[in-house]
Amino acid sequence: QVQLVESGGGLVQAGGSLRLSCAASGRTIRNYVMGWFRQAPGKAREFVAAISWSGLSTYYANSVKGRFTISRDNAKNTVCLQMNSLKPEDTAVYYCAADSDLLNYSDYAAYDYWGQGTQVTVSS
Repeated sequence: QVQLVESGGGLVQAGGSLRLSCAASGRTIRNYVMGWFRQAPGKAREFVAAISWSGLSTYYANSVKGRFTISRDNAKNTVCLQMNSLKPEDTAVYYCAADSDLLNYSDYAAYDYWGQGTQVTVSS
């Protein structure tokens, strides 16, 4: 079992930045592909970013490409999502997730473990 706890969410003005962190416990995350997803009220959960086991490969949704950066520190068992140039449409609950396989990194159903989520609100 992997337990994931997100932090770093909050209220920010449009154009601002936030850095989300995901702390893992129970198992080392070096055996997992790590992803970030988000869910806005009334909308389906959507893929934001993913990072391979070593961190050498990263993947982003088109809506966040160039603004968000995912990173990981396997020694510290943490994953981060740096979010810059935030827009009101980025408002959502952001979830960290772990998947043993890279094949379907953008499919939330493929992920085995989830955190409880952290709220990000971007005001206009």
